[in-house]
Amino acid sequence: MTNPRRAIKDVIIDCRAPERPASFWAALLDRPIAGRTGPYVWLARGDGPGLGFQKAAEPKTGKNRVHFDVASPDPASEQSRVEVLGGRRIDQYAPGGFLVMADPEGNEFCVIPPEPFEADDNGQADYLP
Repeated sequence: MTNPRRAIKDVIIDCRAPERPASFWAALLDRPIAGRTGPYVWLARGDGPGLGFQKAAEPKTGKNRVHFDVASPDPASEQSRVEVLGGRRIDQYAPGGFLVMADPEGNEFCVIPPEPFEADDNGQADYLP
């Protein structure tokens, strides 16, 4: 008997009000909201893991231990788009050379170019002007 293939099926983001971040991510990723089940709001499944937003009683505190990297051919333009959608830039990470943004509930993510870029041994990136 062979072992079944294991893969990440879904990524779940805890949030106080799942509709707001789900709407933000649906617009950002061009993946519409597909449904609601109990405390979850789900985006339409794309190529890869599902993305769900789970209602949580407590607010986010501190830095995310896991974050998304969102690829964009023009990170600067994507920053403006993220802000129009209700996200914001997190300036404290700017010295590292990464474009770090946050969704409406403060969950951090990076906007990076789709092509490879350099990062030094300290994690300093070089893709932003």
